[in-house]
Amino acid sequence: MRRIPLFLLMLVPMLALARPSGHQWYSVLLDGRKIGSFESERRVRGDTVTTRQRLDIEFDRAGTRITMGSSESSEETRAGKPLAFTSVAKLSSNETRIEGRVDGDRLKVSISNGGATEQRELAWPEGALLAEGLRLASLRTPLTEGGEHRELSFQPSSLAAIDVATTIGARERIELPGGTKSLVRVEQVFDFAGAPVLNTAWIDEERDVYKLTMPAIGVELTLLACDKACANAPNQRSDVFERTLMPSPRALGNSELSTTLRYTISPRNHDAPMNIPDTSEQSVRRSGEDLIVEVHRDARAGVGGTPLPADTMPNDWLQSTAPDLVALAAKATTGIDDDFERMQALESFVRTFISNKTLGVGYASALQVVRKPEGDCTEHAVLLAAMGRSLGIATRVVDGLVYTPRFDGVEHVFVPHAWMQAWINDRWQSFDAALTGFDAGHIAFSSGDGDPWRFYQGLDLLGRTRLKQVEALGPASLQ
Repeated sequence: MRRIPLFLLMLVPMLALARPSGHQWYSVLLDGRKIGSFESERRVRGDTVTTRQRLDIEFDRAGTRITMGSSESSEETRAGKPLAFTSVAKLSSNETRIEGRVDGDRLKVSISNGGATEQRELAWPEGALLAEGLRLASLRTPLTEGGEHRELSFQPSSLAAIDVATTIGARERIELPGGTKSLVRVEQVFDFAGAPVLNTAWIDEERDVYKLTMPAIGVELTLLACDKACANAPNQRSDVFERTLMPSPRALGNSELSTTLRYTISPRNHDAPMNIPDTSEQSVRRSGEDLIVEVHRDARAGVGGTPLPADTMPNDWLQSTAPDLVALAAKATTGIDDDFERMQALESFVRTFISNKTLGVGYASALQVVRKPEGDCTEHAVLLAAMGRSLGIATRVVDGLVYTPRFDGVEHVFVPHAWMQAWINDRWQSFDAALTGFDAGHIAFSSGDGDPWRFYQGLDLLGRTRLKQVEALGPASLQ
């Protein structure tokens, strides 16, 4: 079960409003409690502009202090033409380093993860900008209330270009650690597929960012400009996960979990729509403002779409062609030909192979888990998905909620969770190696390729919804 909202680590360095010059420190707060520091620096040497940003944060996970960090740097011309970038994410003992260089309309990338380095060449997205280009673009729009501009922001951490829509708001008086300033409110919508993210910044005429807020699974992440001593002051203890638990209206027994359950999910506010997907095991319909979600333990054919080519291919998080991983999957399924039985064998294998069940791993790739078998639900999910792909079975990693009678001292709750689906017998069938298997207590929010960036977008509903009712329908409701 997942405790750290990893996407925070990846969101913060994507400031589309960069400081025009010099060096600035920020204090990082989560729901008003200091959890870390953020540093931003811009240097100009000759015709090259270098922008560097670094984030360091700490969370508590059931009494365990976990540290995480990320940094990004970009090199551009004075005119904002992209030249090169570096992105480093450190999650506990795991580090992913991405280096890229733009050569005309091509991007040459080196990715280091889990002790392996891969060279890759991609097309540079036409019109995509890095930090300096985004800063220059923002200067072309006057700070007049109602003004708008739109750019394509390239995100080194995910190697993706994201559309960013900016709207200029009113001038406001903002309290900061160093005093009160009159600043202009600016709202930016990052158009991530399926889960747009709204950032709100307060800036001066030079486009210096003095305050920035963004949603974080039901709570608010805030950056406040201050001096270095303020930014690096001791952090406060903060276990954000306890605020993401969704109480169940009642206890659910094993007999109910083994059949069909109908959930009524209501919005806590009306700022953003609730979107939950149909899958082979889940059907969704709207009833007024509520979502009616029916989940069955057994999958149905003809529902939830069919596999895409990418669902059978290796990627940076599901290294399904890595020799060590391929050998493990083959050994675990020796003498088994049926795909369903092979997935069952892999599920049992992963459950015991990851011998250290710990919340201390930020987010490991499948190959990292092979080399160091420890982690929680995401590590179980990515390893099982990658092993399935190594056998030629299409797989997806799923995120959502799962019911548990008791978690971290709280009874009868749904908690953030990850599992995986495999395409077998013309349907997506779920397997859960972190628990005792899949049942109707699993509510899927989204599915993807194992990339943590896309994974955590699916948890956008946390904190914005509540579970109003749970009904047991029996085994036949989804037939």
